[in-house]
Amino acid sequence: MTAQAEGKDRASMRMVVAASSAGTAFEWYDFFIFGSLAQVISKTFFTGLSDTAGYVAALALFGVGFAFRPLGALVFGKIGDQAGRKGAFLATVLLMGGATFAIALLPTYQQAGIISPILLIVLRCVQGFALGGEYGGAAIYVAEHSPPDQRGRSTAWVQSSASLGLFAALLVILTTRWLLGDLAGPAAFDAWGWRIPFAVSIGLLAVSVWMRLKLSESPTFARMKEDGAASKAPYAEAFGEWKNLKLVLLAFFAVMSAQGAVWYTTFFYIQTFMEKFLKVSPGVINGLMMAAAAVSAVLYVVFGWLSDRIGRKPVMLGGMVLALAFYFPGFHLLERAANPALAEASARAPVVVFADPKDCSLQFDPIGKTAFVTACDIVKSTLANAGVSYGNEEAPSGVAVMKVGTVAVESRSAAGLSKAEAKAVKAEVEARIKAALAKAGYPVKADPARLNWWGVFGVLLVFVVGATALYGPLAAALVELFPTRVRYTALSLPYHIGTGWIGGFVPFSAFAIVAAVGNIYAGLWYPVIFTLISVLTTLFLLPETKDRSLD
Repeated sequence: MTAQAEGKDRASMRMVVAASSAGTAFEWYDFFIFGSLAQVISKTFFTGLSDTAGYVAALALFGVGFAFRPLGALVFGKIGDQAGRKGAFLATVLLMGGATFAIALLPTYQQAGIISPILLIVLRCVQGFALGGEYGGAAIYVAEHSPPDQRGRSTAWVQSSASLGLFAALLVILTTRWLLGDLAGPAAFDAWGWRIPFAVSIGLLAVSVWMRLKLSESPTFARMKEDGAASKAPYAEAFGEWKNLKLVLLAFFAVMSAQGAVWYTTFFYIQTFMEKFLKVSPGVINGLMMAAAAVSAVLYVVFGWLSDRIGRKPVMLGGMVLALAFYFPGFHLLERAANPALAEASARAPVVVFADPKDCSLQFDPIGKTAFVTACDIVKSTLANAGVSYGNEEAPSGVAVMKVGTVAVESRSAAGLSKAEAKAVKAEVEARIKAALAKAGYPVKADPARLNWWGVFGVLLVFVVGATALYGPLAAALVELFPTRVRYTALSLPYHIGTGWIGGFVPFSAFAIVAAVGNIYAGLWYPVIFTLISVLTTLFLLPETKDRSLD
């Protein structure tokens, strides 16, 4: 091959990577805005619920978008395996961009009532459906263009697009908060400024569509199409034949369970944990996550390159093991670095609730309809709304006492009272509990002056290394695992069940576990279990795929 031809091939490959990664980054930008604005969205679209219920509803809605991703994977996977990779992921970017821009135009709950959250749910489902077809198409398209010995590094750019999308989302949100804070006051962002990050997506959509229109079809798919070997029944082949179905199951249990758990704990549940439990301001969280996302964008490519040298399996397994070992120690270190006053108060004066378990309801109310009226319910709902961790001790029926250190606060029951009387009782008990917590040193907010920036960032970096080591080589490993005829369909489904159903529901499930149990660290058992499943499956069952041909 001449130097001129080699230069042309390199330029063509750069265009393939750039167009695929830019479009994927844009779609992730659209998707991540929602998760980063969960607190604002809960106030805007779920006004009728309590603070905790509204926040849980917003996190659940964040997860709903992920729930529809497997459906999009099936629909666009079939299109990609039968009609071509390019057309499928051009359609996904149009759907995602349109739905995201439409969210910027939605009425609030106060303006339109119940129709407001319904419309939001519909658009969130469209987002999830579109993203379900995006990732598989981009990863496969790049891999099928890439030289075999550079496949890990090339597809890692698609992986890094997730961080670029998250970085862009956080940057737009932070910039909007800053500008509106100076021009219209801090309340302006919650009132209407949150619409700006969604509206900005229309410009990014235009750039993404323009870039993707310039691409040609994947050479591997084009050869298969010319030979008449394209699958006529991708579903039947991918899921009806055991030789392919076992690969789908292996991909899900070996890598996708951990990928969903590790990645979304690292980049989303940590945000929920710091904001809701550690009381760190949203602006500080956005800044820290932007820095973590920027570092991760480089590490994806580093670990993708490393997997081209030593193999996909050891790199991904190392990332899983690191995250698994660091979940509990990392979040404890995060508390001490982000809100040392809270850590000190929890150690000095732990909170314990003494009550009969039969008098206590599950402190999880995603639709805001449960009336917490027993003495136990009132004290526990107050602590849940305050984000304070507590232990549980059994006591005689009808008695409910919160003990913080040596100070005891007795609760009262509002059962059988009118709404006005019950509200007054709850307010009175809540005031006494908050006063006792304040006296014991429990902070209402994290003190910025005491926040250990490098400590928090160090914790984030450990999780980022684990997440990027797992995710960097993952696209290449998945593409290499499946045959060309059903690659789009077979790859996309386990990927989006793992990231969608396991990963997308990490913030919701972990927060729900905390609200139910009372311990702010209890929610970590959710990612621990799924990561452990993948560690064992990868170790004993996943083959090395680095040197496999894609034809």
